[in-house]
Amino acid sequence: MRKKSLSFLEKLLNTPSPPGHEARGQRVWLDYVESFADETFTDSYGNAVAVLNKGGSPRVMLAGHADEIAMAVNYIDNEGFVYVRRLGGVDPAITKAQRVTIHTKAGPVKGVVGNVAPHLTKDDSEKKTPKIHDLFIDIGASDKKDAQKLVRIGDPITLNDQFELLRNDLAIARAFDNRIGTFAVAEALRLLSESKTKIHAEILAVSNIMEEVGLFGARQIAYTLKPDVALVVDVTHATDYPTVSKIQHGDVSIGKGPALTHGGCNHPEVVARIEKVAEARGIPLQHEAMSATSGTDTDVIFWTRGGIPSALISLPNRYMHSPVEIVSLKDLVLIPELMAAFAASLKKGEQFKVKI
Repeated sequence: MRKKSLSFLEKLLNTPSPPGHEARGQRVWLDYVESFADETFTDSYGNAVAVLNKGGSPRVMLAGHADEIAMAVNYIDNEGFVYVRRLGGVDPAITKAQRVTIHTKAGPVKGVVGNVAPHLTKDDSEKKTPKIHDLFIDIGASDKKDAQKLVRIGDPITLNDQFELLRNDLAIARAFDNRIGTFAVAEALRLLSESKTKIHAEILAVSNIMEEVGLFGARQIAYTLKPDVALVVDVTHATDYPTVSKIQHGDVSIGKGPALTHGGCNHPEVVARIEKVAEARGIPLQHEAMSATSGTDTDVIFWTRGGIPSALISLPNRYMHSPVEIVSLKDLVLIPELMAAFAASLKKGEQFKVKI
């Protein structure tokens, strides 16, 4: 991966971006893309857009969501311990004994998610999986009043795990889901801006908000932009590690390229074009099937304004929604190449319709 691109990815991943509180991460993204765009802007809730070749046709939306799973302050007890509420798909069982940061208006407040020592629980015959309301954070406060001087109800909370390189182009982070999506659309914009090939399409690179709590930002910005076609980037479950059933969840491996989803919200003609440009560029693809929904922003973009032809491209990710998500950077760099090639392949005014 290009050195500047890797530095951008690391900064993006390490910048907290909880649902509904994405502004810091969006600033990082906008600062990076502005040199590749004709213009950038944000909307009322913080969706961010970078435009290239304004006025071109068709209008192509390249979208990834900016938010990461997180928690929020829900209650402070008399002893000053902080109880939490979910922001997205947090797993309470792996959140215990983690270091966290509570993001307040006055600045970050450090804390730890409490965990009772095994010496004090060894006589418990029925150990139960914790619920989110069982989690409490110790911020070192002496009592409720002391804690309330530091934090307040609604303050977002993120884990403190940072980006690290592992080996063999594998990397670890707490929030590849889905900063890799916003990274990929930014890099696709860069590749298109640097390309000597004339592009006919207007490129709308989007870093949208609040996917983890309801796909809300994608609904807002797709309605506003009125794209003719949309490519969505997210992570997908790698199934190449112990205890995961490939029979149930499909065969997706790290290091074998991006995954292309078939069925449902994925427009067959858009999918076919992606496959065609991937073959022409020598980009390996893996394949996934879906039933009713994909669980991504594609689900809401494709039915906006009467139907936007859409397709989902995913990065294989081990241990999703954990502090130790693992992806291949080799897989990741192929996604912006694929999206840029798709955009460059479009003819002036081209539209996608199902052949009947």
